[in-house]
Amino acid sequence: MAFAELKARQSVMWGNGPYERITNTLRDIHALVIERVDPQPGEKLLDAATGTGAVAILAAERGADVVGQDLAPVLIDTARERASDEGASVQFEVGDAEAMTYDDASFDVVTSVCGVMFAPDHAAVARELARVTKQGGRIALACWTPEGGLGQMFGMMRPFLPPPPDGVGSPFSWGKEDHVRELLGEAFELEFEEHDSVLRTADGEEYWELFSSSYGPTKTGAEALDDARREEFHQAWVEFFEARREGDEVVHHREYLLTLGTRR
Repeated sequence: MAFAELKARQSVMWGNGPYERITNTLRDIHALVIERVDPQPGEKLLDAATGTGAVAILAAERGADVVGQDLAPVLIDTARERASDEGASVQFEVGDAEAMTYDDASFDVVTSVCGVMFAPDHAAVARELARVTKQGGRIALACWTPEGGLGQMFGMMRPFLPPPPDGVGSPFSWGKEDHVRELLGEAFELEFEEHDSVLRTADGEEYWELFSSSYGPTKTGAEALDDARREEFHQAWVEFFEARREGDEVVHHREYLLTLGTRR
């Protein structure tokens, strides 16, 4: 499958369900990214693979001139609605992080929270991030680690999902320092921080309801299965998270790598 066909499918998959319910579980990451890049009034900021626009909206509230871009039209529609509801001025656009339409050195700040990591061509994304960032500009990327809770979750999901096409990089490689240095080290002075975003639910069943209804990869994967296989997926999911129970709740540790960079 060519990357273009894969991305067309991804644009539909990520818009399958009310993704803002998932976005709301990442508020601690959004806040940390904004704290670290510290957008100033009048600075131009790009939130790449913006999803439903949470980071873009936070940056706009600080007075930055913000563009939020995502591959999924449904997510951009939701982001526009959220910005309108919150009185934030953001230019939201459908676009491809691997082939941006912006001029060279367009932005003072570029951010992405668990977003560009899912683009299939890592090298293309890295070139574009470097190209659109001004010299001295700042970048912040929050990406799940392969060994952490999201990497483990995707490992549990793997038997129930179609295999990725040949040549597609693992999204979780963006959660490894050596991989990010290889991609971005020539263009950026890099620093790394390791963090844990914790999601708590009453039980594995509540977690299944949230993700099978609202998280594109889980929902799309479940919908593609027949009834028996879907129930196997359901049970595997519940058992996986019940094994992470602490007292009267399920506690999912979602470790991520925060990459901070300054454009050379």
